[in-house]
Amino acid sequence: MKNNVETHNLIDLKARLADLEQKHREFVQNKQRQMSSSDNFAHHNALRGLPIESKESKDKKQFPKVKANSTTKTSENKVRTSLITSDKPLISDEMGITKSIEATIGPVGLDIGTSHIVLAVDNGNHIKTTKQLNAFFTVPATNITKKTLTNKNILFFESNQLLYITGYAADNFANMFNTSTRRPIEKGMLNAKEAADGQGIAVIASLINSITSGPKVSGETICFSVPGSPLDDYVSTLYHESMIKQHLLSLGYSPISINEGHAIVMSELAEDDFTGIGISMGGGMCNVCFSFLSVPVITYSIRIGGDYIDLMAGQSLGIPATKVKLFKEESLDLINPFKDKVTTALAIFYEDLIIKLVKSLKKVIDRSENLPMISQAVPIVLSGGSALPNGVRGMFEEILKKISLQIDISSVRLANDPLNSTAKGALIMSMTENI
Repeated sequence: MKNNVETHNLIDLKARLADLEQKHREFVQNKQRQMSSSDNFAHHNALRGLPIESKESKDKKQFPKVKANSTTKTSENKVRTSLITSDKPLISDEMGITKSIEATIGPVGLDIGTSHIVLAVDNGNHIKTTKQLNAFFTVPATNITKKTLTNKNILFFESNQLLYITGYAADNFANMFNTSTRRPIEKGMLNAKEAADGQGIAVIASLINSITSGPKVSGETICFSVPGSPLDDYVSTLYHESMIKQHLLSLGYSPISINEGHAIVMSELAEDDFTGIGISMGGGMCNVCFSFLSVPVITYSIRIGGDYIDLMAGQSLGIPATKVKLFKEESLDLINPFKDKVTTALAIFYEDLIIKLVKSLKKVIDRSENLPMISQAVPIVLSGGSALPNGVRGMFEEILKKISLQIDISSVRLANDPLNSTAKGALIMSMTENI
């Protein structure tokens, strides 16, 4: 019976691979036709991974053909790896105070989020993720404090006569002092206030080091998430990406990056040929990617997220944003928005965030000149911590109905594991790079 099931699954996988390869060829051919009158042949061929077209072939309007060679075989293997990995279950682990740090084996996925840092590795029959709080708290450096923290295995480092307590332990200290933790990342990127003295990246390095000591074999691929360029906000993501890449190189990895929204597509839309819109609703920003056959066609971000909701609701009610956040994470239900004053305030600003997000999607799609011709409707998948409360998906769906997009939407879904899907998608990309 087991062999019959495995045979059936293999046949199904081969059918999906053949269908995806056919769609991929059609996509290439359509792109070639669309650009036949354009002078930008170098860009076109670079996009498809083909040789730059000569002047002679341009004059004859000849196009490179997609051949069934080793490149096509590699593409098939990448698709097969992506499909198989996306179906694996996730087992999550929070990095506590006394957990041991291990070297990673094989490709790695890494989600660098505003609220958390999540590492994902392939453990054969499942994907294992390890999560660390992306926060820190400082106390004056004294010998007795250093000794106490060391004895308790609490993560910290010393700089400028201060002890930087990082990760989940920082939350405990902040609660004891009745104040808030500080974050090395703000609105999805390195916090400029913390980066001024160089401590922002030092905190992130400390947090990454708390969940991996590096690869067991030097040069293993690690794919880490990066935000999309902010819409209508002239902020470069280059410094953020470069500083993280530099630290990963120092650990012995070979780092590559993936747009956070694209990682959601890779994690959640295997059954849809990696075609659709992935939206990561994080603490500091919302990242969006429209992907066609795993190719990111549109990527961008808006620099508001769950932190914006907490702050605005807290200001409206005259209570700390940290208390609003705690309520949101533990008991918010947007199905019944008038249950109490905190729920009502959160519902108002959730609606405000989603309206801004949907309007940005329409704006970017309407002005895009690179949309592929798609006959079928595509799904939207929501992920990230801000997508977790009950009713968020339904609210997004209702607001989406009020606008008209150039792309038909088949459904609005919630990711299977919203807190870990970015790391999973990054892992899938990392694994395909090794093929």
